[in-house]
Amino acid sequence: MNDAEKPLRSPCVQVCALDEQDICIGCQRTAGEITRWGRMDNAERRLVLQRCLERARASGHLLTPS
Repeated sequence: MNDAEKPLRSPCVQVCALDEQDICIGCQRTAGEITRWGRMDNAERRLVLQRCLERARASGHLLTPS
């Protein structure tokens, strides 16, 4: 991460509960991703955020226009 770039914010929405696959029902991060978030650089955080979006779509938590 370069010095001018601010760290990406956590996607936490204060709905913290893990489902059967250890994925948070609020932010869609895995338990491991939540634990490591503070040590990730922005490149890794962007990958996690993309995975969260994909999980939300796959699980029906994110509605997309048809």
